[in-house]
Amino acid sequence: MEDMTMKKYIAMAIMAASLLAVSCQDFLNKENPNAIESEHFFTNETSLELYANGLIRSYLPDMLDFINIDRYSDTQAWDGELLYNTDRFSVADQTSWSWTQLRTINYYLENMRKAQADEATLNHYEGIGRFFRAMFYIDKLQTYGAVPWYDHVIDPSDHDELYRQRDARSFIASKILEDLNYACDNCSADAKYRVRSTLVNKYVALAMKARFCLFEGTYRKYHTNDPSTGKAWTSAEKSEGTMYLNECIKACEAIMNSKVYSLIDDASKRQTQYRGMFIDKDGCSVFTKEWIWAVDCDENLGVRNANYSINDYMKNAQHAQYAFNRDFVMTYLKLDGTPFTSDYQGTSYYNVPFAEEMQGRDYRLTQTMKYPGFTRDGGKMHVAPDFTYSKTGYQPIKYLTDYIKDEINDATFSDFPLIRYAEILLDYAEAKAELGQCTAAVWDQTIKPLRERSGVKSIFPTVADPYMVKYFNNTITDPIILEIRRERGVEFAMEGLRYQDDMRWHMGDLLIKTKTGMYIPAIEVDLDLDGDGKADNIVSNKLKEKSGMYVLQIDWDGGNANFSGAGHRLSEGDHGYILGYKKLSDSYTWPEKKYVRPIPTSDVTLNPDLTQNAGW
Repeated sequence: MEDMTMKKYIAMAIMAASLLAVSCQDFLNKENPNAIESEHFFTNETSLELYANGLIRSYLPDMLDFINIDRYSDTQAWDGELLYNTDRFSVADQTSWSWTQLRTINYYLENMRKAQADEATLNHYEGIGRFFRAMFYIDKLQTYGAVPWYDHVIDPSDHDELYRQRDARSFIASKILEDLNYACDNCSADAKYRVRSTLVNKYVALAMKARFCLFEGTYRKYHTNDPSTGKAWTSAEKSEGTMYLNECIKACEAIMNSKVYSLIDDASKRQTQYRGMFIDKDGCSVFTKEWIWAVDCDENLGVRNANYSINDYMKNAQHAQYAFNRDFVMTYLKLDGTPFTSDYQGTSYYNVPFAEEMQGRDYRLTQTMKYPGFTRDGGKMHVAPDFTYSKTGYQPIKYLTDYIKDEINDATFSDFPLIRYAEILLDYAEAKAELGQCTAAVWDQTIKPLRERSGVKSIFPTVADPYMVKYFNNTITDPIILEIRRERGVEFAMEGLRYQDDMRWHMGDLLIKTKTGMYIPAIEVDLDLDGDGKADNIVSNKLKEKSGMYVLQIDWDGGNANFSGAGHRLSEGDHGYILGYKKLSDSYTWPEKKYVRPIPTSDVTLNPDLTQNAGW
């Protein structure tokens, strides 16, 4: 993309964001909430593009927001605890219930057709507005379940509209699908609307439809009750789950059959190409065949991917949040396509040394987290896992650029994808599997190319892997569904999908399990975790610092647990695998009510007709 074109779009987005900042002020506090005169703004396609760019800018996350979504999922082991995952969370702790963004969208939809443009252009831009209304309500549905549906700007004097009851979850879901279908049918597939990966077009709408329909279809299958009411689904609501899965399949097929997107796979680069998608400053140009929707950054224009360096965020002591859970790490296959855990008796795989367990595995493993031999700055600098900042020892590198200067400059400019073609393949495979339709042919079309791109031999599953059955609490025994879940976890690690996967699969219990880390043979013994022959880490139960060493402080006093300090420990006291922050004295639960958040007390008090979600 030429600089002038980029500058034009950046300027337009900033202008639109400024406009939205004005129009998004709380309309209840404005004398005239419709002060923006639409007849003077919505005049032609350029004005529609300007407003649409503002919507895009307001919705696109920075990279930290994006990867933080999965910080509380089963795949991550945060150095702390999320209040919501404990039994101490109450309705009083819930504060977010904002609707101002919806007013901006509905205002646009009510006025955009005043612009002078042909019908196809108007339909395209209406599709963009309805796409973002669907996005708004997807977030509300996944957070709160049943909510009020508004498809128009509310007059602040209309008390009945402002203070009415919630609409049923099934109704909200149907309206989301209606908006997404309109966007899929009317947003253009023309290449000019794909010149930037941030733009919304037909394929972005189809991909979002696939994502939403898979969520709602599996949610209806794995949840016995509607979490907002606490009552069992009606037969109609339950059967809608099958409809949503079929709609997911249709959306995926539309993208797959278009041949616009495909996996990028260079057999000679399989040990590096996966991570390359997440650290390339020109990713939106390089990966156009695979990235469906993405965030486009530019160092020359000062458009960074986060408010400060991703590299620094991955290691900064104030943000020691990123570490993978070893239970999840165990799900990575060996290169021959067989489970890593199948080589060991019982649970002895937990006692495998770090250097050994990282060998001969799915290439995505060593492109997602640090491993013995990992280097930066063109191979000049060996970089070991750092217990100081990543307490399980499994430290992410997926978004970590190769250049130390990015940390020194406190800025990172790599582009990053929001929706990739890989998700379409996995959505398609999962929806098919949930309907009992994932044949060997479907597998070869979807899972096989993903595994082969990662150096893994593709084996169509006929027997469930006992480790995966155990991982999902013995709730799933279908070998195909288990393998698709395995593949989804590995392919999308830290891509903002896993938390909602846990929710739709009814796997909240995974979030409150004690997270695990690498095997430590002994405390007070120097460890070489980067494989360069020099000690770099140590696990200690003493408050100390050792020059040039990363220290994992554990709580152990020779056999009697003492949890007044760091909160980490080893499974056998003075050796064993790392056990995360959760303390033995804490026994958290995940009741059904937690699958939706409570509506804030202040809002229910203001409008008693809202009613509260069941159990809260």
